[in-house]
Order: sequence, then C-alpha cells, then structure tokens
Amino acid sequence: MKGNPVRELLGRRLRLGIVGGGRDSFIGETHRIAARLDDRWEIVAGVPSSNPAKSLAEAEALGIPAGRGYASLTEMIAAETMRSDGIEALAIMTPNDAHFQQAKAALLTGWHVICDKPMTLTLAEAEEIHALASSRSLVFCLTHNYTGYPLVRQARAMVTSGQIGSVRLVQVEYVQGGKARQEEAASSAMPRSWRLDPQRSGPSLVLSDIGSHAHNLLRFVSGLEVEEVAAEAGTIMPERRFQDFAGALLRLEGGARGSFWVTQAAAGMENSLRIRICGSLGSLEWQQEIPQVLLWRPLEGPAQTLTPNGPGSLPLALRSSRIKKGHPEGFLEAFANLYSDAAEVVAAKIAGMEPDPLALEFPNSADGLAGLAFIEAALSSSEHGGAWTKVWRLAKSGESPACR
Repeated sequence: MKGNPVRELLGRRLRLGIVGGGRDSFIGETHRIAARLDDRWEIVAGVPSSNPAKSLAEAEALGIPAGRGYASLTEMIAAETMRSDGIEALAIMTPNDAHFQQAKAALLTGWHVICDKPMTLTLAEAEEIHALASSRSLVFCLTHNYTGYPLVRQARAMVTSGQIGSVRLVQVEYVQGGKARQEEAASSAMPRSWRLDPQRSGPSLVLSDIGSHAHNLLRFVSGLEVEEVAAEAGTIMPERRFQDFAGALLRLEGGARGSFWVTQAAAGMENSLRIRICGSLGSLEWQQEIPQVLLWRPLEGPAQTLTPNGPGSLPLALRSSRIKKGHPEGFLEAFANLYSDAAEVVAAKIAGMEPDPLALEFPNSADGLAGLAFIEAALSSSEHGGAWTKVWRLAKSGESPACR
C-alpha cells in the first residue's frame, strides 16, 4: 500500500472515536492496530467500556487524549459534536447486541462508521442501518477482514475480469475448534460469556460469528448473491444451548451451485477458513491459514501458485500489499486494509473528490444487510427440515452510494 492519500488530500490524519474494545479485548486491540498501521487515522476519543468508571480509566490507559475519554456514547456525541476538531468516524467493537443502536446513533450524528460484524442482530435492524447510511451518503465499513487479504482480492479480481470464466461452483468452509469443550453448564441460567447468550450474540452463534465471514467471503470472491439455501443449523456438543454447527447447499444467481459449512466445535482445528471457486475456464482455491498462496488451476495449462506481488498480480491485490514479494503479511495487515480503504473514501468525501475505485472494495452496509438476510433464511430453512428457502435480496439500485 503505497503513499498516503488521506494526508495528500487533507494534510492530516482522520479523527476516529472508538466504542468498546478495552485493553482486555482481542478484537479491540486488533481494531486499534489496524487503524494506526497506515497512518491514516488518529484515535482521539473513546468509550472503551460499558462501565462508566472503567471506561474513563481505560481511555487514559489507552492513551486517548485527556478529557476525551467518555463514560457513554451519548456523552461522547454531545461533547465531540461541539468541538471544531471532533471525531469524524466511529469504530464499533462492542458485543453484537450493541451494534444497531451505536451505529444508528453515529449515523444520525453524521459520523462515518466502521463496525465489527455482524452489523446487527436482525434483518429489520440491518435494513434500517443500510437506509440511514445510504440516505446520508456516509461511509459504512463492516470489518469482514478476510476480504482484506491481497490474494483474496486477487481472486476477486480474477473472477471479475473473466479469467476463470463463468462461475459454476463455490465451496466455502470455516472450521474452528475453540468450542470443542463444554463451556456452559446445561443448568446454568447465566452464560459465562456474552457470546453464549443468544440475546446478545444472535439466534445462532456460529452463523453470526464465523458463518457471517464465510458467507461474505463467498459473495466477495464470486461476485454472486445466494438466491436459495437448504440448511441445517444446530449443535454438535451434547446439552449445548447455542448453535455450534451449520451446513447448507446453495443456489446462486446465474445458475451456479455452492456448499457452505461452518463449525466452532471441531476438536484440534484452529482457524481454517477456505474457499474454492470453479469456473468454466479454471478453479481458484485459498486458505486463511496459508494466506500467501492462491492456487490457480486453469482448464488448459499447468496449475499455478500465485503469491502477493508475484507474476500475474492484479491492481486490486497490488494495492493491498505493503512489502516486497516473498515476505509474509497476515491477519492484522488484512484488517488494516479495510481501515485504510475506508479512510481514503472518507477523505475524498471531505475533500469533495471521487475516491480511487479500488478503495471501494470493502464490505459495507449492503453487505451487512445481505449477511443478515442469509442468516435469517438459513435458520428458517433449518427449522423446516432443510427446505429450500429464498434469501431476501437488496435490489442492485439500492446499494449504498457511499461505498459502491
């Protein structure tokens, strides 16, 4: 990733506020590193905890400027909107059930939003957030960070440019083992973690958590929407109260077919996200645990191993790499690509200019809406014995003008 378009356009960093993601939060630290990596954002205000006293202490510990750590988002909005140097965007890294109200408040304030996934808990909430972001022409970046990997973007660009021909088959899987041990007692009234509480994490933990990533990756690389799903969602672990498995057959637009399966209860597995996409002219395969390799198997000719900045790299992939070929880049850099792209689009809006089209390739509110529609359809299908169920789709003309 060369140059700094934000500084070139504005002569400064963009001002970012955060909500959630205190020092003990893995995803909070990830967001903060990603925001700072390319020197396009400055974290100037925040509400790191839902506990008012802890929030003020955490803000000081995180180095947020004195007087700009707040006890609540309401307090931060009131104070920051009165400042000439108030925040311009809000990064949301709170539990799932807080995303809707926090994103809505930020959009109504006129702030751009960077939000952890899933965007909301329900499809109705997702529709409201997308409508707000679209009507106010505000940037909404949803951190499906796997779309930031250079070779995932290479795969997308190869599909878009027609190199693999017409897409015929897509397989996506996300297999983890972090919940292969029993974490909750069947008789316990109070979950030990908000993630284990359906009221806070969503009706299906596995679909809201890693399933949303798998679905988004499928759409991002293939460029296709899921039209119908025949799904099963449930539990592998005995006496478990939250869903830890989901599998589905997919019918995609244009007649392509697909398969999808995700679990967090596969003993011994770590973070195995994998996609295989087969077209009329060849097939591509990528694995998150080996992110420096994209396998390209053309119908005619030998199989090829593509690497970042290597021969055949397309512009979308090239702009996403920071170092010379042969050097590894990974999770944090992919996450940072979303922050950097969003910053470039925000800066262009402030400057009254059009952004580089390649900066627009990050998940937005339309993608968040599609994710909730998929989860709702998959759960409905599962409840009806795996019956084929249509997935609600946003009309192409309804996509957000802020990000597409």
